[in-house]
Amino acid sequence: MPTYEALPRFTADHRRLTPQQRRAFHRVVTRSFVPDLHTGQFRSGLRIKRVRCAPGVYELTWSGGGRATWSYGTERIRGAHIVWRRIGGHDIFTSP
Repeated sequence: MPTYEALPRFTADHRRLTPQQRRAFHRVVTRSFVPDLHTGQFRSGLRIKRVRCAPGVYELTWSGGGRATWSYGTERIRGAHIVWRRIGGHDIFTSP
């Protein structure tokens, strides 16, 4: 089972999202991201790629212009540990 933590900046970004944006993020994480973590292969629809200017940081993009950055953390229990870093629009790349 994957575990996660959210950095303070992610939490602040998340609070600024609209309720619709929060629901879209939750939906993509629960329906696609977490199941793909179990298989070890992300579906192309998630558009996961590395952030060039930040080693070890990845971008998750979903329809409607939503983006979140994340990295792998130290595994706490069996399964991946995800560190959520930023969430919002394209402006999150100023400090992913």
